[in-house]
Amino acid sequence: MKKIVSLILVLTLIMTALVGCSKPDETKDNPEPPVTQPEDQDNDQDSSAEGGKIAKLGLGQNISIASSKDADGNDVLALGQADVTMAAVGFDADGKVASVSIDVVQAKTPYDKDLKISADIDAPVKSKKELGPDYNMKPASAIGKEWFEQMDAFEEWMIGKSVDEIKNLKVTQKDEHHTHIPDVPELTSSVTMTVQDYIAAVAEAWDNAVDATGAEKVGLGVSSSIASSKELGTDKDGKEVLPVAQSDTNMAAMAFDKDGKVVAAIVDTAQVKINFDKEGKVTSDAAAEYKTKHELKEDYNMKNASPIKKEWYEQMNAFQEWMIGKTADEITGLKVKENDHGPGIPDVPELTSSVTISVSSYLDVVGKAAANAK
Repeated sequence: MKKIVSLILVLTLIMTALVGCSKPDETKDNPEPPVTQPEDQDNDQDSSAEGGKIAKLGLGQNISIASSKDADGNDVLALGQADVTMAAVGFDADGKVASVSIDVVQAKTPYDKDLKISADIDAPVKSKKELGPDYNMKPASAIGKEWFEQMDAFEEWMIGKSVDEIKNLKVTQKDEHHTHIPDVPELTSSVTMTVQDYIAAVAEAWDNAVDATGAEKVGLGVSSSIASSKELGTDKDGKEVLPVAQSDTNMAAMAFDKDGKVVAAIVDTAQVKINFDKEGKVTSDAAAEYKTKHELKEDYNMKNASPIKKEWYEQMNAFQEWMIGKTADEITGLKVKENDHGPGIPDVPELTSSVTISVSSYLDVVGKAAANAK
């Protein structure tokens, strides 16, 4: 019996010695160091879902007068309506959307039964984003969301995508007025409006994109007026004047650096004229392509009336170049004067020989673009 007890004691001492010589639990007491990226790997690169660094700036638009109405002599009154869709887009070096702002102006000039304008032509025309809840689409929305809320969701969906990916969005048709409704899981609960015009504006922004190296934010500024519209009447010489629903929609796509200085600027105007006969029938072609002043170039035909013999687009190019390196406050604080060509003429040495157009309305949209930049 004593021999057995002694054997057990010896075995116990041997086991204790073996445990004392074993390694400690490395997983518990000495966890592995965290995995680090190689030093030459770019740790600041954004994922495609977030969008990359802005490298280019584009402004795209499309114009339609299809919602205009003929007077029928009864309950339907004449209406001139220009729908101008605009997109200011920042693209990264791979051509993917890094920032996007889309807006729409529905410039309406209504006429009464005598073809007199029945609206305050001096009142500013607000865009859909400016209208916010007052656009009042929510009651008719299947998802109970306003236009600006749906557009916010659509813009967010575009971030990190190329123009081709956006153009290839799967859509479905609800009815003759809603022909391009997003049909992908990410958007079915947030966007139920038709989106083809918005996609077209983004695609054109890519086609027109300019260098915006150093940009941190991009903004869209919009203003619109129907003040130049005409009603049925006679001029000072007694000549008949036919109704013309004219809207002037100014737009600015601006790219700003980290200090709020402009690195790229594109400013344009959609001047849309919808003509009527004396019975209130629309005589303008709804199927025609309506161009902005930049797109018209020499066909805008301002050169002959210009004291410096330069077209509108040439003067605007000079004005855009002048903005580079300046803050929005410095731009909107530009000294201006009034002359025979109107008010708001630049009155600084750098511009007197290159810009003689009135720039007040353009300064306004630049300020708005700065306020809206993201």
